[in-house]
Amino acid sequence: SVMFPPKNRTNWDGPDRQTLFQYLREVGMTPEWESWDCALAIPQSRDDEAIDDLNNTLHSIMDGSYGKPVPTVEEFTGNPTPVNASMAERMREMLADRKELCIYDKPLQNSKLIHLKVHNGVRLLTHFYAFIFFADWKQDLWSKRFVRDHLRYVDEIICAAARVVEAVREHAILKNATNTEGIYDAMHVRRGDFQFPPTQLPADELYDLSKRNLEQGSTLYVATDEKNKTFFEPFKKHYDVVFLDDFLHVLPGVNTNYYGMIDQLVCYKSRTFYGTWWSTLSGYVNRMKGYYTAKHELEGYKDGTLRSFYFTPPERVLQMRSYIPVRKPIYMREFPISWRDIDQGIEDIASQKI
Repeated sequence: SVMFPPKNRTNWDGPDRQTLFQYLREVGMTPEWESWDCALAIPQSRDDEAIDDLNNTLHSIMDGSYGKPVPTVEEFTGNPTPVNASMAERMREMLADRKELCIYDKPLQNSKLIHLKVHNGVRLLTHFYAFIFFADWKQDLWSKRFVRDHLRYVDEIICAAARVVEAVREHAILKNATNTEGIYDAMHVRRGDFQFPPTQLPADELYDLSKRNLEQGSTLYVATDEKNKTFFEPFKKHYDVVFLDDFLHVLPGVNTNYYGMIDQLVCYKSRTFYGTWWSTLSGYVNRMKGYYTAKHELEGYKDGTLRSFYFTPPERVLQMRSYIPVRKPIYMREFPISWRDIDQGIEDIASQKI
């Protein structure tokens, strides 16, 4: 039977949403998935055997009967699993820092609705690719390409950022005639109300932490929420520092709420990037830089590494310089599994007759 929403209401804007949540919990299933503990495993088909295959493979990996040690982060650091490897081999890497699967089983498949609720402090705050495991490697890569190609900023933001990138490159060429390609470096310095004190460092310290990987005198694009740009004087002594504010003439009429997203898009086109650890803005710059690096086969594209660094903490500075499997904590950084070799097999798909 059909169970309509309370009072058959369709507009739930406003504060009274608990009634809607209660309705969703009554008519649907509410799995309590914790991405730190498990990966959501999608079977290869709806057959019972496909679900059994996931369970049996998980148990063999964890009890040692698979023939290899229980997977660890260290095993896969600098050693990525081929994207078209067997289900078991790919599962081992996905479980390098977790021990369980949350399987998309028959009850979930047959449910008309799945409601992911916040419960006991648990909410599904994670990257899609870091949580979802497809038994079929082709489905896995398709999902990653779909997100890369279609889940993006609207055209107005993309086009505005392209104008800024062009202007930054033209500026870089004018500053250095030998820089014929308009190469620039970039950094994201998160200030303001950011809740992580270790990142709130004075500019001269940020300069000291980053100077070894940046070219003196080069054009340096700084994405920041710092209103007082004199904060960056230590950088201006060594680089040609520019901000989005310097290129507002190419953004007439653009919504100022888009500026942070434009900053991201400008940063990922840079030669070298420095980010703020714990910042999801810096994190997404790295994912887009990963897509860009793979597309143009730039340095590190084969193993998923990037010309990207973090200022601090010391143990996080080189996170993007080596291949690291999905590990905890998850949300504050991106992982190369989201962009590395995700076009594998696409030629075969394109050649198939429909």
